[in-house]
Amino acid sequence: MRSRYSAYVQRLLDYLLATWHPATAPGELELAPLKWLGLEVRHCEQSGDAGVVEFVARYREHGRAQRLHEISRFVREDGRWYYIDGQSPEST
Repeated sequence: MRSRYSAYVQRLLDYLLATWHPATAPGELELAPLKWLGLEVRHCEQSGDAGVVEFVARYREHGRAQRLHEISRFVREDGRWYYIDGQSPEST
């Protein structure tokens, strides 16, 4: 999770796509011009080759502070972790 956050900060599109599971990855990825301010991992749990990470990422967009609160699902295949999808805790 931290490596993907760092990739968003550094705008590393190739890394983000490479760590996204092929079954759910977008064909292309465009990043909004955000200023990332910090990451707080609130909870993580692993069960075999499945993992869940709850985090809050803070950013600034058009001068306004915002936050992304997400519960992300990951899966490990061939020793590598891949992002599957994420959901806002407010929508669960």
